[in-house]
Amino acid sequence: MKFWNQHKFIIRSIHQRLSRNQFLILSGVLVGLSAGTAAILLKSMVHYIHVLVNNQLEVFNYPYLNLFLPLTGILITVWVVRKFLKGKDGRGVANILLDIAQRSGVIPKFKMYSQVIASAITVGFGGSSGLEGPIAVTGAAIGSNYARTYRLTYRERILLLACGASAGIAAVFNAPITGLMFAVEVILVGVVFSDFIPLIISAVSGALISKIILNDDILFEFRSLKEFDHSNVPYYILLGVFSGLVAVYYSRVSRKIDYIFHHQLKWSPYNKAILGGLIIALLCFIFPPLFGEGYGAVKFLASNNPEGLLKGTFFNIPTENSWMIILFTGLIFLTKVLATSFTLASGGSGGNFAPSLFTGAFMGFFFASLFNKMGFNTLPVNNFTLVGMCGVLSGVMYAPLTGIFLIAEITGGYELMIPLMLVATSSYVIAKVFEPHSMDVKDLIEDKKIFTDNYDENILSLIKIHEILETEYDEISTESKLADLLWVLKNSDHQLIICKDKHQKFAGFIWFEKVKKVLLDTELQHKLTIEELVTKTSVKLKLEDNISEMVGYFDKTDLLYLPVFDDDTFVGVISKTKLLAAYRNKLRLTLS
Repeated sequence: MKFWNQHKFIIRSIHQRLSRNQFLILSGVLVGLSAGTAAILLKSMVHYIHVLVNNQLEVFNYPYLNLFLPLTGILITVWVVRKFLKGKDGRGVANILLDIAQRSGVIPKFKMYSQVIASAITVGFGGSSGLEGPIAVTGAAIGSNYARTYRLTYRERILLLACGASAGIAAVFNAPITGLMFAVEVILVGVVFSDFIPLIISAVSGALISKIILNDDILFEFRSLKEFDHSNVPYYILLGVFSGLVAVYYSRVSRKIDYIFHHQLKWSPYNKAILGGLIIALLCFIFPPLFGEGYGAVKFLASNNPEGLLKGTFFNIPTENSWMIILFTGLIFLTKVLATSFTLASGGSGGNFAPSLFTGAFMGFFFASLFNKMGFNTLPVNNFTLVGMCGVLSGVMYAPLTGIFLIAEITGGYELMIPLMLVATSSYVIAKVFEPHSMDVKDLIEDKKIFTDNYDENILSLIKIHEILETEYDEISTESKLADLLWVLKNSDHQLIICKDKHQKFAGFIWFEKVKKVLLDTELQHKLTIEELVTKTSVKLKLEDNISEMVGYFDKTDLLYLPVFDDDTFVGVISKTKLLAAYRNKLRLTLS
């Protein structure tokens, strides 16, 4: 604790002596190194858990004992999350976007370590999910809490949040441009952004510390490439279309399985974990490459050595039978989606980044091998394997630039840049035709809980209803006399009088500016009743309504005030004037 306090004192002292831009660059370095260290810790934990488990299995010398390791990992993960994390592990990149949109980029502190623990256990024991999403969440939480510690502004907090996520992704793949693209395409979507230097510095810092510390056998790296042949362009475009369709399949199957486990199965978390673990055991028994992240299997494909995949399978597939190998790889890329979905839905932790790369690699190998076997052309299988990874990632994450630069960086060059661009854009366009939003954020966007590319709507989503709800008002009964209304108006500080019927239900409101000429006419005073002065509306806003919907109601009714209800109970009004003032304040906040 003493060291931490000294550290904060030093940083705050430096903060006072540096300009804003200088301090943000320094902060980018510190956040990047911290997020990169977290990524190294997580990757190393998974690596050594694998080593430890494999050594123990050799002692038992039982060939199929490892099939039940994912079940064990999911059960331990569920227990840890429920026992130590109070049922909250902060899983998923979508949660980062929710924190940006709903909590002004304030991410709870527990997310700085929850995903490291939970995903290390799940993936370390062979769960069929990825570590990149958890690392992005961890890095974002580090950046957000750094900004809170040093009392930085909203805009700076969002920047450092993105720096952390960028550095985490950069550290995993030793790919700083990929980390930068991920932050821009996925994390900062719908956010006005101009401070690129700290983001770049952070990504470089994360990648650099990863390069220095991580061993080569832990890194995800390929070097086997063939020169791009322009005559294969039609096949790359066709691969992109196929990738988009596979991405849609991935998205819909994942969402369906998640819905079944979370909404239809009324079981305890441990029973769900057992069911999911047993299904994964069966899938891994049939298709051993589904065990764990699967990057080892991807390396076999990228080096055009699919025979290595057959090790451990109970199928007696002769290595010279290429048709059987093609069928085997085709079934694997289809069932990987099931393995990942059951891992996550049953209580395991992880993300969809690595599984989408795995699916794309097997799909690309299947695609090229099938065309070669049918005699259409001689396609470079290793190139199509790598480009397929880009295609499915682009279609699943809706991040084509991330996919393009990831494959370009991990292969050590840009020889595949043209096919990568063709496949990534084709896949992205096809996926968007069937699903307007990515699988991770679809529900949140439909509920208008997170940012989209509509900037005005994003600003509105920052406004909370309690900030603009007016709960102090004078009221009068519709059965009261006009003299009572005049007395209320005379002694009131409010422009609006709420009218209720004899059952104390909301009946409408009287706006003084609208009726003052009538009220001041002495001849009309004897003829009018209060009910004739009441402005009525069929629109009833609810506390759970989002602000953009409220703006729509104001436009439709052309009213300056609208009533708000909690169920059927009237709780207050919202004025268009106050709503617009709140919008201006939030706009100023995002630009400050």
